[in-house]
Amino acid sequence: MKKQFRITLNGKVFDVVAEVMGDDSAPPRESGGGRRPARSAGAAAVAAPVAKAAAPAAAAGGGVPSPLAGKVVSIDVSVGDEVAAGQQIATLEAMKMNTVVSAPVAGSVKSIEVAAGEPVEEGQSLLTIE
Repeated sequence: MKKQFRITLNGKVFDVVAEVMGDDSAPPRESGGGRRPARSAGAAAVAAPVAKAAAPAAAAGGGVPSPLAGKVVSIDVSVGDEVAAGQQIATLEAMKMNTVVSAPVAGSVKSIEVAAGEPVEEGQSLLTIE
C-alpha cells in the first residue's frame, strides 16, 4: 500500500509517496526489557509542517534577513546602489554549499550590517533596502 506524505526540510516542502511495508492496523507488539515497541519502516511518524516564525526585526523596515546560519561569502552590492526585486545581493555558505540571497524588493541599499567572512545567524539582518 502506498501513502502520500508532505515533508518540510530546511523550509522547503516536498510531497513524497512511500510504500508501507506490513500491516499498520495491528497494534505494536510489546517487547521486554523496558524497550519501546518495534515499528515497521512504513509506520514512522511524520511531523506536520511547522510554519517558520517571522525573522526578528530584520524584515521590518526594509531589513533583508539571512535565510540560514552560515558564513558571508560576499556582499554583492554597496550602500547607495539601486537594486531590483530578485537581484542577487549576497552569497552565504553553510555546510560547504553556497546560497544566493536575492533582494526581496526593489529599492536603494541604505545600510550593510555584515561583511565577507563574518558568521551570521538565521534571521539576522544582512542589509537594509528602502
